[in-house]
Amino acid sequence: MQLPIVFPVHNAASKGNIILSKADSGRYYLLTINSPPDNRLTPEMCVTLAHALDVLEDSFLSGEKLPLVTTSSIQKFYSNGLDLELARSTPGFWDNALYPLFKRFLQYPTPCIAMINGHAFAGGFMLSMCHDYRIMNPSRGFLCLNELEFGAPLTSPMSAIFRFKLTPAAYQKCVLEATRFTADTAIAHNLVDAKGSLADVDEFIKARNIGMFAESPAYGQLKSEMWREIINYCDTPFAEEEARIESNIHREGERKKARAQIRAKM
Repeated sequence: MQLPIVFPVHNAASKGNIILSKADSGRYYLLTINSPPDNRLTPEMCVTLAHALDVLEDSFLSGEKLPLVTTSSIQKFYSNGLDLELARSTPGFWDNALYPLFKRFLQYPTPCIAMINGHAFAGGFMLSMCHDYRIMNPSRGFLCLNELEFGAPLTSPMSAIFRFKLTPAAYQKCVLEATRFTADTAIAHNLVDAKGSLADVDEFIKARNIGMFAESPAYGQLKSEMWREIINYCDTPFAEEEARIESNIHREGERKKARAQIRAKM
């Protein structure tokens, strides 16, 4: 089985695609993302990836329920995150594309494994964290939440992915230090579960009995309850999030203004 789902690539003459296939071993389904040059989470890609999950889940009615693996056909990148300018200029991007995609993986009814073959930065790192397991290339790529470097605040859903899945120490490393994690350091902080390549996924699934979990009709419901807080944050309208962030910025501005006035009188 191999089904390509095509979508336009922003500001490019080419088109991207997501290939839905079944592993030769028969142990898992594979979604391979190809959106040159670096698999940005554009509106089109987010919606298409969620659609691919729908297509696969619909096939469970007539086929096998198997774990799901996502990876990239671009060697250097799993995903380089959002195109922030495009995200901010696209009406409904957060409510209708990005957050529904995060929720889709958090609630998906079989185990989801991110095979991180290259860099996963910012939104790409978040997407991988919405999976149940992560396997990382031992010789190429970093995991990094680099919003600190370009001065972008995290929204509540973005922050919640890390707050509820990581220890406070690992959260601090990711969010407040913008650490670039190799496969070894990512394992040390419980960000990924194993090192390897796509060739190692079969053994990972077999060793952890993940195929058996996929067959349970309760798996999706158990995930939904486990990550209920993150899912609830994803349901918050972005307009409310935007107002909260603007309020925080305004409050900080007023505080600085008051301090300046005090200093001027001293």
